[in-house]
Amino acid sequence: MSTAVRIYHNSRCSKSRAALTLLQEHGCQCEVVNYLDTPPSIEELTVLLEQLGMTARELMRKSEPEYQELGLSEPTLSETALITAMTEHPRLIERPIVVANGKAALGRPPESVLAIL
Repeated sequence: MSTAVRIYHNSRCSKSRAALTLLQEHGCQCEVVNYLDTPPSIEELTVLLEQLGMTARELMRKSEPEYQELGLSEPTLSETALITAMTEHPRLIERPIVVANGKAALGRPPESVLAIL
């Protein structure tokens, strides 16, 4: 199988590394986006959320210091405000995100990305 996929990757994350390895073992040609260096745009993140079927809050890493520092636990914050915070502070984005065949999957656990191949 030679499926082209994009992975929003953080090489310091064990789940992200495991998902990338799993994809490569399944013959995927991976476009690796080091999203901490190249964060997704607001538009790109909006599309990813639609493909994932998730809200911005569901995709946020609530354990990151920025989450508390920026007051992102405030329930009245809009989806747009949360998406903007993630593009400005990409460490807040849960990882890895894999896109293939017009679909996206969160690699937690890493094996869950195989469902979209």
